Amino acid sequence: MRRTRVLAVWGAAVLAAVAAAGPADASGTDGKAGAADAARGAGTAGAARTPEADLAYHGSAVLSGRQIDVRFTPRNHGPSAVPGASVQLRWSVALADRLELPAGCVRTGERVLVCGTGPLAADSFGEQVRLGVTLRDQPAEVTLQLDTVWSGGAVDGNRANDREQVLILATGDPYSF
Repeated sequence: MRRTRVLAVWGAAVLAAVAAAGPADASGTDGKAGAADAARGAGTAGAARTPEADLAYHGSAVLSGRQIDVRFTPRNHGPSAVPGASVQLRWSVALADRLELPAGCVRTGERVLVCGTGPLAADSFGEQVRLGVTLRDQPAEVTLQLDTVWSGGAVDGNRANDREQVLILATGDPYSF
């Protein structure tokens, strides 16, 4: 039964391609070149519809004792809107076993969180993401890496600006990225 449905779908696709090619041209061809050209055009048109975005994150982080406060704002330089993206935050040290995270953020590893950005219009800023994270120990410094792990189906041709790394010293001062 399933095989019959698959063959029927393929048959319908072949008939549609042949119909799109039209009747044989004056050169005496049987329309196969036209069907191939139509299929290539459809593939190209599908690729042209893939949205493009250029995501970036800018913010600051403060380390005081075992607590790190992070604030960052996602930005979409465009040209297409993004229905939402996800940014991974990876620390160089272990996070505390229990964390209270804001809505839209989840823990995915001992040192890793993933946060959603929400929708990002083209050439605009998103909502600021704020989170306080408690570390397992009290280090003198921590490295934080941010990286886009999902871009809402959009292609980002400039991945250099959506990857950030910042060294945060335990001074209580904000370190910008």
